[in-house]
Amino acid sequence: MAEQIRVVTLNCWGLKYVSKDRHERVTAIASALGRSDYDIIALQEIWVEADYNEIRQSVVSRLPYTKLFHSGALGAGLAILTKWPIIATSMTPYSLVGEPADAFGGDWFVGKGVGSVTIMHPVLGPVQLLVTHFCAKGGESGPEYNRTYRLVNAWEFAKVTRQAAELGRYVIAMGDFNSIPTSLPVNIILNYAGLVDSWATSHAHIPPPSGMISPIEGVVNYGVTADSPLNSYRDSEPSGDPIVRKYQGKRLDYILFRHPSPNGSNDHLPRLTCRDSQVVFTDSIPGNSCSYSDHFGVEATLVINMQAEGKQDDMASLKDTSAVWFNSPSELSSNVVTEVTSAFNTSYRMSQDRSRKELTIFATSILALIGLIIGSAWVVVPWLNPVFVLLVIYLSWLATTNLYEGFIFGNWERKALQNVIEELELYKQILVSQAPHDW
Repeated sequence: MAEQIRVVTLNCWGLKYVSKDRHERVTAIASALGRSDYDIIALQEIWVEADYNEIRQSVVSRLPYTKLFHSGALGAGLAILTKWPIIATSMTPYSLVGEPADAFGGDWFVGKGVGSVTIMHPVLGPVQLLVTHFCAKGGESGPEYNRTYRLVNAWEFAKVTRQAAELGRYVIAMGDFNSIPTSLPVNIILNYAGLVDSWATSHAHIPPPSGMISPIEGVVNYGVTADSPLNSYRDSEPSGDPIVRKYQGKRLDYILFRHPSPNGSNDHLPRLTCRDSQVVFTDSIPGNSCSYSDHFGVEATLVINMQAEGKQDDMASLKDTSAVWFNSPSELSSNVVTEVTSAFNTSYRMSQDRSRKELTIFATSILALIGLIIGSAWVVVPWLNPVFVLLVIYLSWLATTNLYEGFIFGNWERKALQNVIEELELYKQILVSQAPHDW
């Protein structure tokens, strides 16, 4: 007997007042999911609770167990809907998600993190479902310290995943990781957390593109979910990003999975393999020319293989990376740890420099305010008074903002970086002591 688990993940792009055609798109998403046969649905950027409720009502007859995660000033934007009973939930916010001065980026104001739901599966037992949305800032090119926040997200996400597996649980992780498959954040996720990429295992036979490919090939063969010319919300200007040009977009959305950590007593537990994975929600919504979201979704069919049966038929699939079981726990390489630590150390120094500049602006603003207050006593031209008032308001805002940025947020950021740096240094020391010849 072989059972399966049908999973889908979708970034809904549901920011109130900002996301285009939100009402029409959410209604279309709810309708499409209501007609689907998924066992697990993971959603990101579902910021408006009414939108979540609309989607939940469309699937509640089939997926009665749901969780909307709450975090940050504007919410986490994360949700999981599942067929099986939920026995535990948690929300783990990331320690670094953005800068308060980056109002247009918005990451500081939302509660980005890892949403976790533990379900009781009839065959696998406790399964921990994870949904996340990494920071977008930093792109894919340039030095790694540009992506420091995303690297912190990846490390903290990988720790949550690894801890779940060490508790003896299967893990299925879904979301918008804002990282291409060859990036350092994905390296951390796959190698430290021991996760398997469902798309990579089901499309391992497809070679990298040797020349210009079509947008459809990018989606079908290479899992493109963002920046595709097929998406109506893609920027009309040609992208200068070499990854976008090569693949006709980027693969940023993933469905990942892993088994419990091997401990000698779980040798005969069922094994998960990925039978199929494909990009979904690629069409326009019915009766409209707009896409379902600015991202496409990803679905995967995970098959549960009982080791006592079907051994010959499953032997080929069990040899690939989707069926890793008896090997020792996956670990990061020395080079990766060094590269990540170097990026964090560089960001730490840059944070110090930025704080000094911001505190200098704060002090200068205070001196200017004092000068204005004293100077206003000698102003005899009435029409200058409103100008003085506006200057006082501006300088007060400038001083307050830079005090918060330079002192409060600056120390917050550096302490978070220091924690991660120390964790990585300890991790490297332990690995060196356990396997000195490999390092």
